Amino acid sequence: MNNIKAMIPGPLGQKRKPTFLRFIIHWLFLVKSLLPRIFDIVTSLLFLFFLSPLMLLRGLCGYFQTGVVLKREIYVGRLQQEFERLSFTGSLPGKDLPVLFNVLRGDLAWAGPRPVTPSELSSLPQQALFRFGITPGIVSPYLLRKKIGLAYEDELSTDHEFYYSARAKENIGLSLRGVVGTLLGGQEARPTPPILHFWGINIVNTTMSEALDWIEQKVLQKQKVMLAFVNPDCLNIAYTNVDYRGILQVADRVLPDGIGINIGCRILNESLMANINGTDLFPRLCDRAAKNRHSIFLLGGLPGVAELAAHAMQERYPDLVIAGTHDGFFEKDQESQVIESINNSGAAILCVGFGAPKQELWLARNREILQPNVCLGVGGLFDYYSGRIPRAPVWIREIGLEWTWRLVQEPGRMWKRYIIGNPLFLFRVWLQRQRGEKP
Repeated sequence: MNNIKAMIPGPLGQKRKPTFLRFIIHWLFLVKSLLPRIFDIVTSLLFLFFLSPLMLLRGLCGYFQTGVVLKREIYVGRLQQEFERLSFTGSLPGKDLPVLFNVLRGDLAWAGPRPVTPSELSSLPQQALFRFGITPGIVSPYLLRKKIGLAYEDELSTDHEFYYSARAKENIGLSLRGVVGTLLGGQEARPTPPILHFWGINIVNTTMSEALDWIEQKVLQKQKVMLAFVNPDCLNIAYTNVDYRGILQVADRVLPDGIGINIGCRILNESLMANINGTDLFPRLCDRAAKNRHSIFLLGGLPGVAELAAHAMQERYPDLVIAGTHDGFFEKDQESQVIESINNSGAAILCVGFGAPKQELWLARNREILQPNVCLGVGGLFDYYSGRIPRAPVWIREIGLEWTWRLVQEPGRMWKRYIIGNPLFLFRVWLQRQRGEKP
């Protein structure tokens, strides 16, 4: 009887209810898939409404400068279809405002891979053609990361990650992070010197990949080198601490860490290639070490923290050899024993997490008797990879506000570094520019 009822449409049967549920689920999935497009349309209309007086004024300025209001450039979009990207003529700010019409038309989305020109299309590798399966974006995940110094992977890899992992929420979040800066400014071209100079300290302006290559080369050549990372707080300390500044001046390599260095470079009218902080370098270093069977010793942190970080990295990279670990809380009379355990471990790389400047002072004092080829100070990164302290989400890092995350986590310890230290650093950089100081 129940089987007969299920086959009868209407009140007696049960067929209509699951059909209705399937209909609702189908529409929910449809709305979810259309959510990025709905977001694009609504936001572009809102921008057009509120910015229309500014756009009218900017168009008139462009016309008086060049005799033409709009500039049209051919780009290749979704399904390799060509479209005209609009922009205002002239040299005044706000030239990209007409791109709102491209978003409204569907030529561009707020978030997506960078649109390419027809000449670029012919040179794209076969594995990059997946990017034409979605609408190109005004805000490219790769260019957004590059602007903040976090573009550690190449553009193709970043586009691939976005294509296969981004959802509506991620698309909208990426759009919100990058749209205002892209529309009203953009990043002006600045010189990119190989060395950055901050009050007598030479910082190598390089990429994450090259920094890893340098470490790997030193290990293979069995050279003994010392590597340091500096952020604005480190440079503030070095400004007054003669011993620390002297160590940084003679270190084999100093790398830039933090958004503050990026802003400092802008004040000096220079461009930072990448934010090579130790926290982002560490897992990549472990990956390289695992592939090449180079062992690592972790020294620093609270008791047990370095060991937890080592286990976490070995889970991620099963071939990684951790030669040993030791916490950073030992007495002066135990120092020789700690150094002996490091040397006996046969580690090729020593990561010291005492915090600046203590870790650099310790390394400089013991560098002659330490056996590892590459010694580097890594600050508090063991806390992150041990799970003791959560790191800021990627979206916070992509807008250069990781320091606010740390401030919220440890306000009592970090307020002076960030609330006072960051403005002080930028003021000192501004003074350096005003004085025209040379290296």
